[in-house]
Amino acid sequence: MKKILVLHTGGTISMAEDANGHVHPNAENPMVSATIPLDNIELVTEDIFNLPSPHITLDHMLVLKERLIRAFNEESFDGAVITHGTDTLEETAYFLDLTIPRGKPIVMTGAMRSSNELGTDGIYNLLSAIRVAINNDSRNRGVLVVLNDEIHSARYVTKTHTTNISTFQTPTHGPLGLLTKNRIIYFHQDTEHQQLNVESAKGKVPIIKAYAGMTGEIFDMIDIDRLDGLVVEALGAGNLPPQAYEKLKPLLSQEIPIVLVSRCFNGIAEPVYSYEGGGQALQESGIMFAPEVNSQKARLKLIIGINAGLKLASLKSFMEN
Repeated sequence: MKKILVLHTGGTISMAEDANGHVHPNAENPMVSATIPLDNIELVTEDIFNLPSPHITLDHMLVLKERLIRAFNEESFDGAVITHGTDTLEETAYFLDLTIPRGKPIVMTGAMRSSNELGTDGIYNLLSAIRVAINNDSRNRGVLVVLNDEIHSARYVTKTHTTNISTFQTPTHGPLGLLTKNRIIYFHQDTEHQQLNVESAKGKVPIIKAYAGMTGEIFDMIDIDRLDGLVVEALGAGNLPPQAYEKLKPLLSQEIPIVLVSRCFNGIAEPVYSYEGGGQALQESGIMFAPEVNSQKARLKLIIGINAGLKLASLKSFMEN
């Protein structure tokens, strides 16, 4: 018999729609009393938070991390499922993926329709997540995100649609696997990466998005003395308008870590172009490239590296892994 911890954090999966079509939190999470038609499992359910996912902070993610580590190391759980609002689900999933060693399955899920809406997907997604968590093939795959019969890696998955139930997609790579009525099928294994056990997640790390005609004046608005790092969503494979690049040089001279990702939905950021503001010049000046993650995940990774005490050389290796 598998023993699974189910942690509820709130979000649409726990909410209800009123007569005016407005969706709001419930005092009690309806998923707690949901009937899960699976045999030979022990489910232990906890309402750890009851928050819309835009209210989730890095401190909440730390609480989840510590609860999961205790569950695995001290309480003999075989796996865990977390229900979460979809707006920031990918960020919580990636934070946990970067801070908890791989081993027992951790599966995150949510819903795009609240508990009393026609065609609600919450109970089905919860059932699917539990099925994945008890499957032996789910071990050592890092944190998984399961919705709409698909299994995704926390590292690559992102929310792509505001309302559609198939909103969670994995650009470039595709899902790790899928669920059928009777089977769980994995297509491939996500690559391993370094985990860091942090006890804090502090740091001011904004995200700036590049655009045509960008002069870099936005960087003048940043108080360098209060800045811990910066993530830039660059153009194409990883390029910036030359005036914007010039404005980054004072930050680099003060050894403020700057991480670059692409604003493109698909593809990998890498230093290809050698013109002024091109990727090669950016990398040679000390800007780090974070391949295969979006800006919100690069920000989390940078904050985790900073809180782990990594200096610039080690931080660069961590970010580019």
